[in-house]
Amino acid sequence: MSAAVLIVEDEERLARNMASYLERDGHDVRTAGGAEEGLALAPGFRPDLVLLDLRLPGMGGLEALGRFRELEPDARVVIMTAHGNVQTAVEALKAGAYDYLTKPLVLRDLKRLVDKVAGEDRIAGTLSYYRHREARGSGLDRIVGASPGLVRLREEVARLARAERQMAAGVPPPPVLVAGETGTGKELVARAVHFEGPRAEAPFVEINCAALPAPLVEDELFGHERGAFTDAKARKTGLVEAAEGGTLFLDEIGDMDLSLQAKVLRLLEDRRVRRLGAVRDRAVDVRIVAATNQRLEELVRAGRFRADLYFRLRIVALAVPPLRERGEDVRTLARHFLAQAGARYRRPDLRLTPAAERALLAHAWPGNVRELRNVMEHAALLSPGAEVGPGHLALSPLGGVAGPDPAGGFRLPEHGLDLEALERSLTEQALARTGWNVTAAARLLGLGRDALRYRVEKLGLGPPG
Repeated sequence: MSAAVLIVEDEERLARNMASYLERDGHDVRTAGGAEEGLALAPGFRPDLVLLDLRLPGMGGLEALGRFRELEPDARVVIMTAHGNVQTAVEALKAGAYDYLTKPLVLRDLKRLVDKVAGEDRIAGTLSYYRHREARGSGLDRIVGASPGLVRLREEVARLARAERQMAAGVPPPPVLVAGETGTGKELVARAVHFEGPRAEAPFVEINCAALPAPLVEDELFGHERGAFTDAKARKTGLVEAAEGGTLFLDEIGDMDLSLQAKVLRLLEDRRVRRLGAVRDRAVDVRIVAATNQRLEELVRAGRFRADLYFRLRIVALAVPPLRERGEDVRTLARHFLAQAGARYRRPDLRLTPAAERALLAHAWPGNVRELRNVMEHAALLSPGAEVGPGHLALSPLGGVAGPDPAGGFRLPEHGLDLEALERSLTEQALARTGWNVTAAARLLGLGRDALRYRVEKLGLGPPG
């Protein structure tokens, strides 16, 4: 990666040689014979690195250092000085210089220094890019839908963010508990809580409590000191400390071990953390957002979740509705995910047929939004043409149509059911799955061959093409 380098040096030959050397390496270089000229060039050039000689005619190097620091605070200023003035260079470092080089200059050292600055800028730019990209992809606008439950959820997150911005300095934000079935988008809600609030510029750190054994979760969260156990050859900072000033997201907290729950409760109450093997606590400024797909109150009654932690977590409780209760959101989300997948696979003309949309609305979506996104990705990949019909939808048989009822039979969805659309959807799915083998499709539907033929004629169905 190239860097913009400003050389402020009154020895013209030396400045020209340095510039030529750095330009051959791909860097953009400007030269100035004095501090005043360099300060005049800086605003238009916006240097990443200023190579500043200490002994200059007119304004001296130390005074120029301060002026460059004010004018271009992001630029690194490197002092160039003769061997006899090393003490002055040390003073310059104390005044804010990035580094110093001694004359006569070794070009290899100069190259190493410029490459170091360029590498740091690349890393900083990459981190900034990902941080802003994460923020852009994590706000309330990412929670798509207009069903009453989802509108209410967005309003609650927005009110929480407004309240946090008005809190007095030093007052810790309340923990948030996000509850919902698997695949409903709990992590998306947790990210919206963070990125819509005053901590948006700070880290968002997450851990899945169900993905690791309890001892590993504890080590990931709280870290350890060197020698804390046999393989602890170096100090490790835990995720709690890594989230300083930001948000720690504890996904699937219902699966957390009871002994670890006690430590999380202490973190919430005392806002202090102790690494494994440490003798002192450390104060931390971290807000906790937890998520679960389980009913924590039932776990409390069963003795598998601490009641005090449960009540401490649910100061702010957000419920994410399942997809089967979101009505027309299914159609909206399906179009949204199909457009995303179409853009990703360079198929921007993809569209759902009315029959496909009816089939999507009739499905019970046991996997919720995640299942719908996967179905749309499958359709974008494998549908032969621009139109995505019912036969191109890889709907899970686990979902049935209206969902299983614990009392037997099928449960009627909250938004009701269109029986004619349901009959058409099931018939189309059975025929598509069997490649229009009427006998096999009739067997899938529990009908006779003639009964299925009657329905095909009544509904005006025909093979693709």
